[in-house]
Amino acid sequence: MRTHPADGPVTGDEASTATRTLKRDALGVLGIVFFVLSAQAPLTGIAGAVPISVAVGNGPGTPVAYAVAGGIVLLFSVGFVAMGRYVVDAGAFYTYIGKGLGPAAGTGSAGVALLAYTTVQCAMYGLYGSVVNGLADHYLRWDVPWWAWALLTMAVVQALGAFGVELGAKILAVFVTAEFSILLVFGLVTLFKGGGPEGLAPADSFSPGAALDGAPGVALVFALASMLGFEATAIYGEEARDPRRTVPRATYLAVAVVTVFFTFTSWMLIASYGASGSAAAAGKALDSGDSTDFVFSPVAARLGSWAGDVLPFLLATSLFAGILAFHNSANRYFYALSRDGLLPRPVCSLNRHRSPWVAGTVQSTTAVLLVGAFAVAGKDPVLALFSWFSGLAVLAITLLYLLTSVSVIVYFRRERSDTRLGPTRLAPALAAAGIAGAIWLILANFTTLIGGDAVTATWLAVCVPAVFVLCAGLSLLTRRRTL
Repeated sequence: MRTHPADGPVTGDEASTATRTLKRDALGVLGIVFFVLSAQAPLTGIAGAVPISVAVGNGPGTPVAYAVAGGIVLLFSVGFVAMGRYVVDAGAFYTYIGKGLGPAAGTGSAGVALLAYTTVQCAMYGLYGSVVNGLADHYLRWDVPWWAWALLTMAVVQALGAFGVELGAKILAVFVTAEFSILLVFGLVTLFKGGGPEGLAPADSFSPGAALDGAPGVALVFALASMLGFEATAIYGEEARDPRRTVPRATYLAVAVVTVFFTFTSWMLIASYGASGSAAAAGKALDSGDSTDFVFSPVAARLGSWAGDVLPFLLATSLFAGILAFHNSANRYFYALSRDGLLPRPVCSLNRHRSPWVAGTVQSTTAVLLVGAFAVAGKDPVLALFSWFSGLAVLAITLLYLLTSVSVIVYFRRERSDTRLGPTRLAPALAAAGIAGAIWLILANFTTLIGGDAVTATWLAVCVPAVFVLCAGLSLLTRRRTL
């Protein structure tokens, strides 16, 4: 682990320093932001989470849930950014938590981070395979199994990851711009035309009564799930231009864009149906088995039938962008752990593009095994793979947010490198309180979040602390043996 971008990688061999260092100055603010927005898969979040939030959450008050979730994430970002000014490392959570709470906690968090990024990527493979299967069958009459599309895409993602971070950023920029644009245009047209049958009705979506109506906890859980992934800004710190400036700017920009986007778009969707009828419309879409209809229908009605034809393709590219983004995040964790001696040394090998290709291969192999297991077992790619692993990833990443917030407070209280009260004490403490409440809500609604039964939910939830304890224990055992 390193505490300054100018420090060399921990290799134990100065002669091999250049071969174990990620490519410097490869990404600017926008490049990092596109990776973050791709991980959050905006169209996937809107089409997947908003219908459920409206139907079983707090109905037309859903936009408030996104605003509150954005506020929690913003508070977390303040301490996260403060830590990032003094600690720059591809391990991000692993490094931050280790600096504040000790090496064992850091290693435990690395295991949880890998669990989160690997499972959320596999979840996306499930939904992606299902979406592409449907498109190929509809337009080409190719009835290719969903898992075959997933395996083919894994090979493409592995190749793109090996060609370097700049190529990935350029591809993601195209996909993210496309999905953002069509939803933003829909929202602006709806806004300027005064909404739907009941107008814009801001009071029905943003009043305290609307915010607390129904099951606001469910809505907040899905809102948080849609926003997770922005922490990738720190993962690319070693590859950023002037990381002390670039990473904070990218973090705040990503949080602001995502919060405004989800709040505004969900409000415009509700306005399109009318606040009083939005919950029923969302419930009807869920009952039909195609929740995306709640989003795609009003967009097509407002922009034209062409939008309805384009949106399924954009959903596929949105998922692909998220898959690529999480592939890059996970392989940089493998890389950082190997560089710090916690994984075999060859895992941190870089190719001529300065990309961690061995770590990427490890990550892709893990994805093949997990997705393959679901395919062999005959599990549904959406109802099982996507739903179960999405819920697991949300719980894992939220736990990492909590540990990071606590670590920020401990680190600055001990190091005294930054004595500002707001960024290093107050904001992290408020974020920790908000995130702890969010974890409680996630656990209370975990069966709903995964769309499964209570037994499955329990086993999945137990995986997160089990991985943390196992990895932390192995770290302590390894260190004792080396003393």
